[in-house]
Amino acid sequence: MKPRTKPRIRKPFVRILIIWAIEAIALVIMNFLFAGLTITIGNGTAIVAAAVIGILNALLWPLLSYIILPFAVLTLGLAALILNGLIIMLASELVPGFTIANIGTAIAVAFGLTAVNAIFSSLLTIDDDSSYYRNVVKRRAKRIAKPEETDVPGIIFLEIDGLAEPVLLEAMRDGYAPNLKRWLDEGSHKLVEWETDMSSQTSASQAGILHGNNDNIPAFRWYDRARKEVVASSNPDEVSQLEKIHSNGNGLLVDNGASRGNLLSGDAPHVSVTASVMKDFSRLHMKDFYAFFVNPYNLTRTMLLLIWDIILEKWQFYQARKNNVYPILDKEHRGGRYPLLRVFTTIIMRDLNIYTLMGDMFAGVPAAYATFVGYDEVAHHSGVESTDALDALRKLDEQFARLESAAGDTPRPYHLVVLSDHGQSGGATFKQRYGIDLQQLVQQYLKEFQVQGIMETNESMGHVNVYVNDAIQNDPKAGKALKRMTKGSQVDGEVKLGADDMEEEVATEADVLVLASGNLGLVYGTRRDERISLEEVENHFPGLLDGLVAHEGIGWVMVKSTEHGGVVVGENGRYYLDDDRVEGENPLAGFGPNAAHHLKRYNTFVDAPDLYVNSFYDAESNEVAAFEELIGCHGGMGGYQTRPFVLYPVELELETDEIIGAPAVYHQFKSWLAQLHNTNGQ
Repeated sequence: MKPRTKPRIRKPFVRILIIWAIEAIALVIMNFLFAGLTITIGNGTAIVAAAVIGILNALLWPLLSYIILPFAVLTLGLAALILNGLIIMLASELVPGFTIANIGTAIAVAFGLTAVNAIFSSLLTIDDDSSYYRNVVKRRAKRIAKPEETDVPGIIFLEIDGLAEPVLLEAMRDGYAPNLKRWLDEGSHKLVEWETDMSSQTSASQAGILHGNNDNIPAFRWYDRARKEVVASSNPDEVSQLEKIHSNGNGLLVDNGASRGNLLSGDAPHVSVTASVMKDFSRLHMKDFYAFFVNPYNLTRTMLLLIWDIILEKWQFYQARKNNVYPILDKEHRGGRYPLLRVFTTIIMRDLNIYTLMGDMFAGVPAAYATFVGYDEVAHHSGVESTDALDALRKLDEQFARLESAAGDTPRPYHLVVLSDHGQSGGATFKQRYGIDLQQLVQQYLKEFQVQGIMETNESMGHVNVYVNDAIQNDPKAGKALKRMTKGSQVDGEVKLGADDMEEEVATEADVLVLASGNLGLVYGTRRDERISLEEVENHFPGLLDGLVAHEGIGWVMVKSTEHGGVVVGENGRYYLDDDRVEGENPLAGFGPNAAHHLKRYNTFVDAPDLYVNSFYDAESNEVAAFEELIGCHGGMGGYQTRPFVLYPVELELETDEIIGAPAVYHQFKSWLAQLHNTNGQ
């Protein structure tokens, strides 16, 4: 059955009555489950107890929340749950016939009440944006930010990592994005597709979108010849250097904006879980979402969602194997800790972003940009158009409706702009198809040389590390405890969980290095300080180039010729980029009308590899072959990965009919911000 929207219960009085009735019934049920809980049945004790608990929460939590605030992140909300248990014990002292034996029972009752509240609020689609948390955030924002009422709109940029425009349209058609579809149907928003640069992945796209410059970012991971080191976009230290190089101080969010859960900051002064500024103490960090952990409802709801999502992943994987779904990843890539990493991206990061964005809106920030990585993570492992990935999108769509609701109660009006930084392309991996990976293929033609391959890109573990390190660096109380907990995983004072399977060191014996970024491969010779030319490749490594392009899994290889400049080589032809000349068959046919333009630019990068290797693209099946073990991939060219989108309000105007490259998105967004400021400042 396809998902469908249901009317939401928005009237506060009706909501209170429903929640009151639900919690009274929950108390009666728990009376039979917990030996330490006693409720006199038949005289309305449960109804009175539920009312008293609600009143005590309303009266005491504003004070108690400030007491436990310093321990919020450290305890992940457990302190709030314990205090809620104490409130229930206090209620038992005030209500005759309602008895709690001990604090353990009280905490269990508190957990049970919030669990029932969470479940039925979801089932009945009760609008929880008028709930306790929203009011707490609003009061806190007013106290700290002291926002002034204004008619000048702000913009909230909501990035859905990895979602292609054609997949979004499919999701809207099938009911997986009902709120985004409603915006289009009602005429409040328009949808436009844009085209990524050749490297269709987050570091290149966000450098362009947030800073207007993504030069010399060949892929998610590349080799810095000058330093003789691998640069990985999952490494916060490397990303910090990237931002320093690419920012001119006029990022998208420089004017008192906020960066939430991003790789780069856009020069925002307010940040949380942003890799590039994790150690920049001049920014305002984690405390923006402390209040999330103060509310015991959030802890219980998150725990329930975590458990459910892990069960869901296990069930979905079982069903896929049972039904012989192909392509499918093996247990090594969908088992182990993957379910935990999945729930971190689909639930924890999503919810923290939503709550911090609400705080930003109540504080009246002029612009905020947040990345939601859940769809991308699930699509990597389950498939671009799988039910698993689309279900993650549906749940995110529900959260965007909450932001839409909150925008009606903020000190300034807000435009919600939804976008993606790239798409994903699907298909069985290169290794699944041919039994070897790209490193092994290169080694076949370089038998006299040692070829090292770094073929795994674990983005989700990078997100976890940024979160943990952000807490350590910017929360003294939580930091001390987290440092002790992660002592065995620290490298130079920085936590690197999962470091054993994220090895990025170049082996001293390696003559050649092969790196994977989706279906884009990069081949470097490590003994030279400069790029090897086409002529040198053909003279010193005979058979390598011809062998690669003759392989059915390879679409094209780009090299730099001393005589001709950039040359794209296919099995049956060559494209001379500088001369715009084709010999034989065009190897870029089917990769889009702007493919040559992108490759010509990437050929000039200082750290461009000796060989860019792109997998085939089958237009009929719309498939590529990732060099990583991911059945949904991005990083190169071919298919949906280069076709992201922008869903924007009709009040904002596009400057051009075609948006080509991430820097063009930056200029469009900056234009919108300037347009709002100038229009409303006249």
